[in-house]
Amino acid sequence: MTIINGSHFSNLEGFYEEIFQLFMKDEGWKVGTLDGFNDILYGIDSDIIWKNSQKSKEDLGFELTKEFYENKIGIGKPFNVELIQKKLNELIEGNGQTLFEILIEIIESHKNITLILD
Repeated sequence: MTIINGSHFSNLEGFYEEIFQLFMKDEGWKVGTLDGFNDILYGIDSDIIWKNSQKSKEDLGFELTKEFYENKIGIGKPFNVELIQKKLNELIEGNGQTLFEILIEIIESHKNITLILD
């Protein structure tokens, strides 16, 4: 059983640091992208409890997600600006996923992990 504690972070960088502390303390690299987070989950065979998940849902919600997409658009290459703009538009229209929802979807895509939101 692994516990992600939403009171330990309030943004995506803090989430990645929490993941590093839980899963990667002995590794020579840190996770810093959604793809990287997905990759480390392939090596996890443990249920995950996300404590204070409601706080994380708010912290990693609309505003932070909008900022996340706008920053990538501002950087441009190597990011697919057209795709990111589409995701930003969907978010603004109320049809897109927040970072919290994306993280949940990533975790739940790993059949060896049961996620419990607390």
